[in-house]
Amino acid sequence: MTITHNITTLRSFLAAVLACALWQITSAQPEKTIFRSKAYNILENKVEQGKFTAEAASDTSLFSNYHSPDIDQYSPTICFKFSINLRDNEMNFGKNHWVTLQPQSGKCVTTVLFGKPSVDTVAVARETNLAPGTQWTVRLDMRNVLKAFKEKGYYTLFNGEKLYKADFKGVYIAGGTRPLSWDFNNLGNQPSYQLHDPEGNGIYTTTLIMNTPADEKRTCAQWLLSRNLSACPRYKSEYPLTDALYNLALEEMIKAVEPDSTFRTGKEWGGVWTRDISYSIILSMASLQPQVARYSLLRKVKNGRIIQDTGTGGAYPVSTDRMIWSVAAWELYKTTGDRAWLQQAYAIIRNSENDDRHNAYDPATGLVHGESTFLDWREQTYPTWMQPADIYAGEDLGTNAVHYEANIVLSGMAEELHDYKAAALYRQQAQRIKAGINTWLWMKDKGYYGQYRYGRNYPVLSPRSEALGEALCVLFGIADPQQQKSVIENTPVTTFGISCIYPQIPGIPSYHNNAVWPFVESYWALASAKAGNEKSVLEAMASVYRPAALFLTNKENFVASNGDFAGTQINSDNMLWSLSGSLSLIYKVIFGMEFQKDKLIFHPFVPETLQGNRSLTHFKYRKALLTIDMQGYGNSIRSFELDGKTTKPFVPCTLTGLHTIKIVLANNTFPDYKIHKVVDYTSPETPAVTLAGKKLLWKSVQGAVSYLVLKNGHAVMHTINLSYPVQGNHYAEFQVIAVDKNGVESFASEPLAVNTSWDAQTLEMEKYAPKAGYPYKNYSGSGFVEISKTQNRSITIPVNIRMPGIYAIRFRYANGNGPINTDNKCALRTLRIDHQQAGTIVFPQRGTNEWSNWGYSNTVQVSLTKGQHQIVLSFEPSDENMNGAINQAMLDCMVINRIK
Repeated sequence: MTITHNITTLRSFLAAVLACALWQITSAQPEKTIFRSKAYNILENKVEQGKFTAEAASDTSLFSNYHSPDIDQYSPTICFKFSINLRDNEMNFGKNHWVTLQPQSGKCVTTVLFGKPSVDTVAVARETNLAPGTQWTVRLDMRNVLKAFKEKGYYTLFNGEKLYKADFKGVYIAGGTRPLSWDFNNLGNQPSYQLHDPEGNGIYTTTLIMNTPADEKRTCAQWLLSRNLSACPRYKSEYPLTDALYNLALEEMIKAVEPDSTFRTGKEWGGVWTRDISYSIILSMASLQPQVARYSLLRKVKNGRIIQDTGTGGAYPVSTDRMIWSVAAWELYKTTGDRAWLQQAYAIIRNSENDDRHNAYDPATGLVHGESTFLDWREQTYPTWMQPADIYAGEDLGTNAVHYEANIVLSGMAEELHDYKAAALYRQQAQRIKAGINTWLWMKDKGYYGQYRYGRNYPVLSPRSEALGEALCVLFGIADPQQQKSVIENTPVTTFGISCIYPQIPGIPSYHNNAVWPFVESYWALASAKAGNEKSVLEAMASVYRPAALFLTNKENFVASNGDFAGTQINSDNMLWSLSGSLSLIYKVIFGMEFQKDKLIFHPFVPETLQGNRSLTHFKYRKALLTIDMQGYGNSIRSFELDGKTTKPFVPCTLTGLHTIKIVLANNTFPDYKIHKVVDYTSPETPAVTLAGKKLLWKSVQGAVSYLVLKNGHAVMHTINLSYPVQGNHYAEFQVIAVDKNGVESFASEPLAVNTSWDAQTLEMEKYAPKAGYPYKNYSGSGFVEISKTQNRSITIPVNIRMPGIYAIRFRYANGNGPINTDNKCALRTLRIDHQQAGTIVFPQRGTNEWSNWGYSNTVQVSLTKGQHQIVLSFEPSDENMNGAINQAMLDCMVINRIK
């Protein structure tokens, strides 16, 4: 064993010496520039970013001197606040605690009162750093909270919500300085974040170690290929950097395959995740790892349906982007031609789509409800006032693009299986979603799509861009050719890449907010190639290659404002969809591979700065093994030869054995399309609006120069004032948007309903079903009702309508079966009016064991005539959630308002 180890070590040493020698030789030669910007440059052999350099010594070796720019900076002044039950609920936005730690004077014990901002700071020089390993003891006085628990049974939080004693599960510290985090939902993952009261005197404490060795701010200095890639397609070009990064991605792909032949999501992310594997399979894993892709997809199936394995408020149907599984399944069929897989996948997708049509399709808009695809951290991309039920009711760009393509996939599968009636039905459904996207989400003035529709009874459109959704609309053909060109030219792109959303949300740490994800960048590159935009393709490729070369791994994400991997809430090496995206740049952009059900088409896209000769050998397509040589640049093919014979640029699916393809590009000049380069930018804070008598009031928002007042989703005033008079006596919903000097808008404030008693009824549920016996608090009336898979599966509520009109129906409920940010126990029921389905009512989780935490479900709008009606809330087969066993909530009352 020792001899073998020594030989291996010697080989590694000799490889490193040889690589260094080659590096020195190649460094002396003039290098071609592939991409140049003010922030960084990509050359044929290296990446340059200020004082940092990454260089390819060969196609199996990379060197980098990168480290996080602020590795040696650690201010002794700390900003922090506290969280009860893993929520941002101590003080309003912008109110925090501040302290300057001074170890030399013994001031490393801080005592503060819950709910009261505190400042205990001193002026320090900018270059002053906190001593490494400083122990900081935090003492939190919770006696005011405990006193309220004893005297009233509850504590009133800053936002007016009542926190009942039985619902108090713990208090945690949050902050923006390592090791603290502003990720409130996940504070429970670090034991040191939780404070305890060991003496029972109401003073909760914890001790933190500040400024520990910053290993996470450094990456490896070199990468040397350590895995056998002989079974993989080999890529060779005149650009050593891209060749090395290709091999790095292949090696990390091999590392991502678990012993059970499924994909690991990332080095820090164990297990199979529906959206991660699906987006990865679409990018490149369907052709590279078809068997592993199949096993991984099947791991995300339960009861013949696709699993929505994560998402806000207990997953499905608050989150509905599980349907991206169908696009991955179709890609796998197109690459393999496996008819058994086609039949199996078709049944799974059809079952899942049938449930979604029942629970998530909006007949009024043609759109689909559900959380943003992949952007599943609520506060990272939504205004803080939005509850999980609000997120379910939203209609997101990317999620709707996924559902459109899922129906296109079903149509294609049905045709392959000769079910032409079903094929026509699914294509019609796809067209309705497409029409809805272009009607409700397209922003003609901006030239790209809006983020999502959100609100309550009168939704509005968020004008932020959503990078992945924009790309999918181009790739899937939801955008017409002119829109495709417009989306790529006009969607904002920041210095280091296209951020997940733009502009950013204030006060929210980087993860989806203020972040670039390489896999999204790869989809953006694919979309840019489809739109024929050379500048955008090159920019996107550079945004993938820069971090991979400097960090020497395919990271999960990086901060949009500075391009650094340190500073995001979570980050992982060896990230599956990042490495899959890097490989897709070669297969689906450079060589332009498009897998269809009966052939493999080539439409290469080679930017002029990447011109030259390149080859791809040992590429497997069904039963054929291809060697592909290509020369030139452009996106027009001058000649295409298969085994020496000129032919059209595709190979049929019936091809078997070894074959050689030679592609000569036309060296055509690309159209002079633009890209919308912007500096990273943060929108104003969302206003908080209150009603005083007949007047709306709100406080001044920092950076805002004016305010836009909305009534029932429409602008009624642009004002510099901080109030607005309410007129009329009919039901209405008001919102306020803060606008800064550059015209950038905040999110709209939480809808504030006025004149809610206008033709309104509140019906206590215990009058229509047996009262539950649980000791929960804070309900109205004389009690509440339990609904579950065994209790009150159907409840009938008779109502008498005095005037015909449009009525909004919602329920006040509690669901303590899980946290607000994840798990799988969202409850859902079918709402029927006079035996006709009216919609789905969703009861998301509101906190683990927080059964006195009441909130409102989504709202269903119905047209009712004058007279008696029967409202039925029932559990039906399509109302199964992702848990299967627990589908439970407590219902307090039903509220029905006439809104029109």
